[in-house]
Amino acid sequence: MRKQEFLKLIVCVAAIVGLFCAFVSPLAYSIRQGLDLQGGTHVVLEAEDTPEAPVNHDAMERVLHIMEKRVNELGLTEPMIQRQGERRIIIELPGIKDPDKAIAVIGKTAMLEFKDEEGNTVLTGTDLKDAKEQTDQQNQHLVSLDFSDEGGKKFAELTTKNVGRRIAILLDGEVLTAPNVKEPITGGKAVITGQRSLEEAHNLAILLRSGALPVKVNIIETRTVGPTLGQDSKDKSEFAFTIGIGAVLVFMLLFYRLSGLIADISLMAYVLLLLAALKFLDATLTLPGVAGIILSVGMAVDANVLIFEHFKEEYKKGSTLRMSMNNGFKRAFTTIFDSNLTTIIAAMVLFAFGTGSIRGFAITLGLGVVLSMFTAITLSNFMLKMLVGSNVVTSPFLLGAQARENGTEVNNRA
Repeated sequence: MRKQEFLKLIVCVAAIVGLFCAFVSPLAYSIRQGLDLQGGTHVVLEAEDTPEAPVNHDAMERVLHIMEKRVNELGLTEPMIQRQGERRIIIELPGIKDPDKAIAVIGKTAMLEFKDEEGNTVLTGTDLKDAKEQTDQQNQHLVSLDFSDEGGKKFAELTTKNVGRRIAILLDGEVLTAPNVKEPITGGKAVITGQRSLEEAHNLAILLRSGALPVKVNIIETRTVGPTLGQDSKDKSEFAFTIGIGAVLVFMLLFYRLSGLIADISLMAYVLLLLAALKFLDATLTLPGVAGIILSVGMAVDANVLIFEHFKEEYKKGSTLRMSMNNGFKRAFTTIFDSNLTTIIAAMVLFAFGTGSIRGFAITLGLGVVLSMFTAITLSNFMLKMLVGSNVVTSPFLLGAQARENGTEVNNRA
């Protein structure tokens, strides 16, 4: 029975080490990376009052919603869009290769107008139901417009009254095209021609689908984080993580011997679980997020330290190794639970009231603490019980305990 426990322990340790070596690197590199790790563009927008459209909370919420639609339809990897204060919006575009094109789409007011020759606006972008880029049989790039029921009626009326005349289609006051009306168009559809590329037609379709901004918005800051700077941040993060993990592993081995080795194995399992959870949640990893992971690693080890110190105290009192280990876990549980609970509450507060990278730090810290409790209380407990119960190692010193002052030993039966 004792040999079976030892064999189970060996299989468990081998499985964790094998999985760690096989998957830690692929998991780490498969997680989405933020602007500060892979480079990209940081844009700050500020709304401006005009006589026609004053800035208020409702207008800013609509601007935020429209910006989210525009940026998401650009197909970028995990952008970050958030309000700052009453009038500003921050947009971060990780990994973007051409910031100028993205900024051109983001910064457009996108006010679409259909005007007759007298200059009267008959339709606007609010009358649209959809807009899609297309390439016709002559290989011309265009945007097809699908009007709402009300918009279709207005467009039919506009084209009926202007047969033989031109109607102008304007975007932000600039004429996109001014076709000559040959006959009334009653199908509720139209096209905008003259796009030089399918990508240009795609960007115009995005603007029209997302709608016009309710207030005037200016780009007041544009900052590009180059791939080199992002790679430098990534390299330093990896170095810090490696040093942190390495120092923890060595510390546990030196101070707690075989018990420390079990804690190190549990730590490997913890890192795997944390990376897998971040991958499953499709999280974006930033520098503050890396800091949260490193901090949670320290807390994961702290739980094991509490357990082992209580184990040493119990053994000094005269308990057997097995009873000392069991009592050590029981005594440490309340302290571990209380300390981790307060950290989780702090992480929840940061997530609720923080923004951007602060939320990323809160997520990795909170998730890390929860998983560290699992590995320390469950996995470490399971493996240490198998180690002590197998009776393969009976030396208190090798298990991290100190010899009793009277020099006596207690048989490991309990």
